Amino acid sequence: MTPLTIMGLAAGVMFGIGAIAAVARIIRGPSILDRALATDVLLAIAMCALGTEMAINRHTDTLVVLLVLAVFAIVGSIAIARFIGRQDES
Repeated sequence: MTPLTIMGLAAGVMFGIGAIAAVARIIRGPSILDRALATDVLLAIAMCALGTEMAINRHTDTLVVLLVLAVFAIVGSIAIARFIGRQDES
C-alpha cells in the first residue's frame, strides 16, 4: 500500500468516527440547538470528506456537490437561528 492510500484510509476512519458521533448527538438531543449543531458538524464532515477525496484522487468532479452542501449548511443554520429567535420572543 502506498502512503497516500494509508493516509486516505486513516482520514476515512476519522471522518467515519466523527460522523457516527454527530449522528448520535442528533438522535439523543436533548435540545434543538444540540441537534442543529450536530447537523452542522455532520455537514462539515461530509464536506471535508469530499474535499479529501478530491485531493487524493486529483479531480474536481464533486466540487458542485461540495458547494451545494455548503449552501445547505449556511441556509439551514440561518433558518434554525431565526426559528429559535422567534421562540425566544414569545
